[in-house]
Amino acid sequence: MTDTHSNSTRRRFLALGGATAAGSLAGCFGLFSNDNTEVGVSLSDFRGSGPLVESRDQPGGTSIQDLPPLEGDLTVYLGGGEGGLYVDLLDLFEQAYDNFSVEHRVEGSSSLATTIIEENEAGASQADVFMSVDAGSLGAVAKAGATQSLPSEALEAVPGSFQDGDGRWVGFAGRARAIPYNTNTLSPSDLPNSVHDFPDTAALEGTMGWAPTYGAFQSFITAMRLNRSDDVARSWLNSMQNHGITEYDNEFAVSNSAANGELAAGFANHYYSLRVQSARQNAPLDLYFTEGDAGALVNVSGLEILSGTGNAELAGNFVRHVLSAEAQEFFATRTFAYPMISGVQPVGGLPRIDDLNPPDIDLTELADVEGTVDLMQDVGVL
Repeated sequence: MTDTHSNSTRRRFLALGGATAAGSLAGCFGLFSNDNTEVGVSLSDFRGSGPLVESRDQPGGTSIQDLPPLEGDLTVYLGGGEGGLYVDLLDLFEQAYDNFSVEHRVEGSSSLATTIIEENEAGASQADVFMSVDAGSLGAVAKAGATQSLPSEALEAVPGSFQDGDGRWVGFAGRARAIPYNTNTLSPSDLPNSVHDFPDTAALEGTMGWAPTYGAFQSFITAMRLNRSDDVARSWLNSMQNHGITEYDNEFAVSNSAANGELAAGFANHYYSLRVQSARQNAPLDLYFTEGDAGALVNVSGLEILSGTGNAELAGNFVRHVLSAEAQEFFATRTFAYPMISGVQPVGGLPRIDDLNPPDIDLTELADVEGTVDLMQDVGVL
């Protein structure tokens, strides 16, 4: 079994209940375009609220005040369950720039990817930009030749593992797999470095929970298949069932049950624990991260410019705005996602995204879940 007493700083106790940054927000300040025209929003409009957001420093990175103003009309396809939150960001950009207007369409990521590919084949593209919670859908659109290259400034701002190798799509918000655990029951030294060692950890027998019908969990198993093999994923699922694990409908419920002490630990995306902690500041809940395996997967929401756009310059400027300090602060503090630029810290005492150790896999391959569902059904998990 892997040594459970690693000194890796990213795996130590994460002080979810406390403030995460020295200094404090010094009130609202106006944002200005580079022609010195004041725009109608401030950092506080982008930033969320609550105990995990208090006492944050100003974000680093490129501010929207240092970017060319957004001017013109843009059509954006928004794919996935976070679409409503993305609409809030579009509204802020419209408030910031009087001469900027966005039309948007919100649907499932895979459905919109199919629509974009069909429109591209017909030479009748209806959108300029595709934003998606699913890297696989972004990859499918890029593979179909329906995208164009992104601005170099956008690609340079984001780690290479969270963008397409050909510069066709780039991540703007991350979600990390993690282990929510009850701090009254467990300490980090009780948890193994590798997710593959969990079935052999006696302290966890009969005390863990998962949500196998949840898309994020199925992406996790897909990552295990890609990172190791189908046989390894099958064996792990069987072993966890034999170890005794409780099934939940979703990963927020897993995280909340760990906070309640009904579970010692579980498998979930990181932000569900932050949502629990934001509502229950003193909950005995913390996060643990494994290293280099599917349990350490970091998936992304991303965006790409569509090849049929007649607004390539505006679309490129829009991409840079989504990766601005203010927009990245929006994703970090309103959705508790991982920001993609180094100048913006995550909330809740989380390690920065470049301090995590995710598996080396192509994120676009996570879209191929059919084999995962078949495998999970075969072992009786679904």
